[in-house]
Amino acid sequence: MAVTIAPSILSADFANLEAELGRIATADWAHVDVMDAHFVPNLTLGLPVVQRLAQVSPVPLDCHLMIADPDRWAPSYAEAGAHSVTFHAEAAAAPVRLARELRERGARAGLALSPATPAEPFLDWLGEFDMVLVMTVEPGFGGQSFLDGCLPKLRRLRSAVDEHGLEVRLQVDGGVSAETVERCAEAGADVFVAGSAVYGADDPAAAIAQLRGLAGG
Repeated sequence: MAVTIAPSILSADFANLEAELGRIATADWAHVDVMDAHFVPNLTLGLPVVQRLAQVSPVPLDCHLMIADPDRWAPSYAEAGAHSVTFHAEAAAAPVRLARELRERGARAGLALSPATPAEPFLDWLGEFDMVLVMTVEPGFGGQSFLDGCLPKLRRLRSAVDEHGLEVRLQVDGGVSAETVERCAEAGADVFVAGSAVYGADDPAAAIAQLRGLAGG
């Protein structure tokens, strides 16, 4: 599958989000981190903001829900206009049922795995998801150092996806930069979330192009 670059607006200027989305117009998606101060110890933005961002973003929104009770709340993000909605395996009571509901409401369904969460319990159910997100930092805050120990999990997922001929995207999020993106691609990722590596650059478009090239796109 084609390389997809999804800059995280967690590193953007929250006072000027429409303009900040314009700075990443050459990206494929905009990654939106939704945190509720319950599932993770941080609070970012919620449903009304996502609904408005979907109306003004030049690229599709990729919503990553780091929230408690996604079974209740995630479908509303699909209805708000998110292109894809990813929820955490650790928080969902019925992940397959939730994925099906998200698809019914018009969004792509993603399953996120925190660093210590193994992939094995979900390998038989990969076909129920459009994407699996492998966290390469602990969820909750941007700017953390990349955890290389998550790469074997990514390789296991890539092997399972390829073995069964599935069209499941493999996303990596956390510490992705020009120094780490090639390792992620080699391990099997095809969707790359980068926050400070893009928004911290003098030229975000050039940073996006560099990441895409390093990832093989």
